[in-house]
Amino acid sequence: MLGRTVYLPWLFAAILAAAPALVAAQDPFDEPVEPAAEQETPEADEPAADGGDPFAEGGDTGSDTDESGASLEDEYGFDPAGAFASEEEPAERDPWEGFNRAIFRFNDTADRWVLKPVATSYRQITPIFMQTGIRNFFNNLGEVTNIFNGLLQWKWGRVGNDTGRLLVNSTVGVAGLFDVAQHMGLEAGDGEDFGQTLAAWGVPSGPYLVLPFMGPSTVRGVPGQAVDWYTNPLTHIDHDATRYAFKGTDLIQTRAGLLQAETLLQGDRYLLLRDAYLQRRDYLVVDGEQEDDFGSDIDDDEYDF
Repeated sequence: MLGRTVYLPWLFAAILAAAPALVAAQDPFDEPVEPAAEQETPEADEPAADGGDPFAEGGDTGSDTDESGASLEDEYGFDPAGAFASEEEPAERDPWEGFNRAIFRFNDTADRWVLKPVATSYRQITPIFMQTGIRNFFNNLGEVTNIFNGLLQWKWGRVGNDTGRLLVNSTVGVAGLFDVAQHMGLEAGDGEDFGQTLAAWGVPSGPYLVLPFMGPSTVRGVPGQAVDWYTNPLTHIDHDATRYAFKGTDLIQTRAGLLQAETLLQGDRYLLLRDAYLQRRDYLVVDGEQEDDFGSDIDDDEYDF
């Protein structure tokens, strides 16, 4: 036992020292590259060779997706994804698809060469507890924007909850590094922004729009992002280097949190991200309150129980 106690710290230090080399050798989030010597593979390996880049825009969904779709269609008699897909969204909500795809490709290239490698390295060399603390810190600052927009939308219950979270986590939670408020019954919400405020005021969403470096948005979301930038406490840091450092860390932490989810994307990434963004925005605007028509045509007096 003494021998293990003495050697374990040194073994742990050696693993940490070798971690960067192991990361460079095998990046779990990197795109698979097929060796030239193994181009001709057995028939069972053909899907991997055909997939190539699973994140390529407009690429084929791969044989696994086709097999899954075929099995669902054979089992249920229809393809659930096609049956429940909205047919009006591409025409009505994305009339500028050509322009949006061009900006999407530009953003995707910049992400692949700059932001994604930095976020991958950050995730792999930063301890989990530090990542959690950093995420909590920036989420706590985001409560200022939540409170501001909650007031404009007259969501007094939400405003009280977010104000309590800000006060508790900024003090007891050591500047927001620890989310103490959640243990006091003050749960974090989905967030409020000025785009949701404009929606509450009756401003229509407008077409889907992809902005350079900023990513997906809508016409209504453009002025919303400008107001949210102003209500972000980091914007008001006078020292430029400090402000850039904080905002850069926030960006890297946010991107690192999306790495695992990104591995699930296959097929046309533009369409997948667009539909996911629009559905998420619709969900936030109505605070998750979806109308359920199931059973609405049933008379309650019909059943006496």
